[in-house]
Amino acid sequence: MKKNSQTGLDSTTKAKLSRLATAVMLWLNLLFLNSCAETKYVPDGAYLLDKVKVEVDGDYPDISSSTLNSYVRQRNNVRWFSLVKLPLLTYSLSGHDSTRWVNRMLRSIGERPVLFDSLQAAQTMDDLQLMLFNRGYLDGRVEVWTRSKGKKLSAIYRLFPGRPYLLGQVNYVIGDSAIARELQLDNPGNRQLATGQQFRVDLLDQERKRITEKLNNRGYYRFHKEFIRFEADTVGKDHQVDVTLLLSKSQKADGTDTLHTRYKVRRVNFLSGSSTDSTIHLRTNVLNESNYIKEGGYYSSSDLQNTYNHFARLGAVKYTNIQFTEVPDSALLDCTIQLQTNKPSTLSFQPEGTNTAGDLGAAATLSYQNRNLFRGAENLAIELRGAYEAIKGLEGYSNQNFMEYSIETKLQFPRFIAPFIGYETRRSMNATSEVSLLYDLQNRPEFHRRLLSASWRYRWTPENRQFQYQIDLLDLNYVFMPWISDTFQRLYLDDASSRNAILSYNYKDLFITKTGFGFSYNNGTTALKTSIETSGNVLDLATSIFGAKQNEQGQNLIFNIAYAQYVKGDIDLTHKLQFDYSNQLVLHVGLGIAYPYDNSTLLPFEKRYFSGGANSVRGWSVRELGPGKFKGHDGRIDFINQTGDMKLDLNVEYRTHLFWKLDGALFVDAGNIWTLRAYDDQPGGQFTLKDFPSQLAASYGLGFRFNFDYFIVRFDLGMKAVNPAYEDDNDEHFPIVHPRLSRDFAFHFAVGLPF
Repeated sequence: MKKNSQTGLDSTTKAKLSRLATAVMLWLNLLFLNSCAETKYVPDGAYLLDKVKVEVDGDYPDISSSTLNSYVRQRNNVRWFSLVKLPLLTYSLSGHDSTRWVNRMLRSIGERPVLFDSLQAAQTMDDLQLMLFNRGYLDGRVEVWTRSKGKKLSAIYRLFPGRPYLLGQVNYVIGDSAIARELQLDNPGNRQLATGQQFRVDLLDQERKRITEKLNNRGYYRFHKEFIRFEADTVGKDHQVDVTLLLSKSQKADGTDTLHTRYKVRRVNFLSGSSTDSTIHLRTNVLNESNYIKEGGYYSSSDLQNTYNHFARLGAVKYTNIQFTEVPDSALLDCTIQLQTNKPSTLSFQPEGTNTAGDLGAAATLSYQNRNLFRGAENLAIELRGAYEAIKGLEGYSNQNFMEYSIETKLQFPRFIAPFIGYETRRSMNATSEVSLLYDLQNRPEFHRRLLSASWRYRWTPENRQFQYQIDLLDLNYVFMPWISDTFQRLYLDDASSRNAILSYNYKDLFITKTGFGFSYNNGTTALKTSIETSGNVLDLATSIFGAKQNEQGQNLIFNIAYAQYVKGDIDLTHKLQFDYSNQLVLHVGLGIAYPYDNSTLLPFEKRYFSGGANSVRGWSVRELGPGKFKGHDGRIDFINQTGDMKLDLNVEYRTHLFWKLDGALFVDAGNIWTLRAYDDQPGGQFTLKDFPSQLAASYGLGFRFNFDYFIVRFDLGMKAVNPAYEDDNDEHFPIVHPRLSRDFAFHFAVGLPF
């Protein structure tokens, strides 16, 4: 190899350095062009607001940097994924001639450059200064620092809170003697303000709101928060504020002071809100159960709100209007509850096209709904569905079509229908009781399948609407196979060389009796869903007491049908980290474990886990990943073999707003499914702690979401990164290093966010 006598570098090294230098120069040129494009429409003497930041001098736990951004009046142009100002660059691509359609289009989908405005900066400083004052930092100050480079400017708002002020003496002066006796504020335990607390305006507002609500709930119909004011004194105090709460009397028409009136409800009347029909189509006991405003009782604003809430959750009620009228020369109120009911019955028809792995078909659904079946806001829904699909690629079957017909009936009661639940408990919860029946008929070329299902469940939400609960008291499912084709029986169920243990279990008659409990929590930042269910225990107890026949596999039978016995638990946790108004990071963990025992060695197909797809590890299509390092070989039956008893999903997704209704996402997914037992049909699929890390699949990708407020249309493009189906020394084990689009790419279309 020839070397240069002056530099000592061979020709290959020189060529690599040349290519590197070329790449660096190209990158620098792109940065320069990008910087020039951003300031294309920035006039002379003005600055593009490049960055905005809010900082706090010191450690103040009660001042969060994330909340401070909401006080900033002028934000910089949107950065996609916090990196590139693509909307601004799109706008900058337009020419100066506004009569050309291409320029108008680029400007409409792009974003106009944000020019630094000193007036808005001053207003932002005033808002931040007021925020510090309201939080007790009366000596705090705010400064704005600006740094410019060319036509770009960065603005940094820096807060210097200083030492907070504390409450000194706290006095309550109540001008109304009756209210003073009602509140009993002489007792410190009945106060929310106390010496030594940090002075905060919101604490004063909370105390004023608390007293107002308490009085409104105890009959003081005309009392409002303007009757309460505060006086603060800092004279001669060392970072202390003496506060006096003043509650004034009411006033007569002539301006003289008087005691506040405490009102009682004389009568409650129900009226129809319809001008054409004066009848209220609800039973009297339903009206009374939803009404918290009682005749002879004191007026209460919480009773008023509870009445609104309970009528609002009745599907039969369209709107509610409640009015109070004062009885002249008395402390009495007449209440009128005006109800407008919905049309009781609706009928709808919904056609749809289907595409299952390339097999095209059509389906149609006819739905009937009655929102007031027994004049108690009971919701009856009946759904008839039919589907047809032309199946390609099947050989040896007399028929090549798939047909499905189903009828489902649901009846919901807007209350608890159960013994041993008290009247007040039923009223305090937003609850529904539901009974449902389903019959589903499926005729495939390989087999005919029938499903008969019946269930009874409860759902309820306490007054804190962040929590929801569900109890599946009883969920019965009878799966039976009236016909299996000779070809399918010969190829998969009778052939000893076929992987048929899981197949045969799922093509036999089966009885599933499920009981379960579910819980969910969502505060807008953190969402948690958990559930646990079990099946077969009651039947197992009955067969052990009274005896039962057994089949060839040793399973106990009920009515000559084997029943499933298992326990299953799931937990799903999502947490959002909001960076700014257009960027957030979402973390998600999903874990599920199911264990068959006693009368079952396998889980029913409907209860088994699968991985891949739009809501899991998105480098794989649905039901194409796992279990463990198992690799499917027969696409006709792998949808059954690639299932498991345990599932783990780990997802990280960076979401950003792009422009108009379009959002973007970058994601990394990891996970897999496993079996808890070793099955010959799923080699490498059993979970072990030793092999667990090496059997985690991983993928990465890019997503686009059209956010239409009421629903989200999602497109996710995933690529495999780590494929546990192949050994470490195989190139296919690390597709991220050896990518191949035809092998590693998966496209997903879905409605709604993945988690």
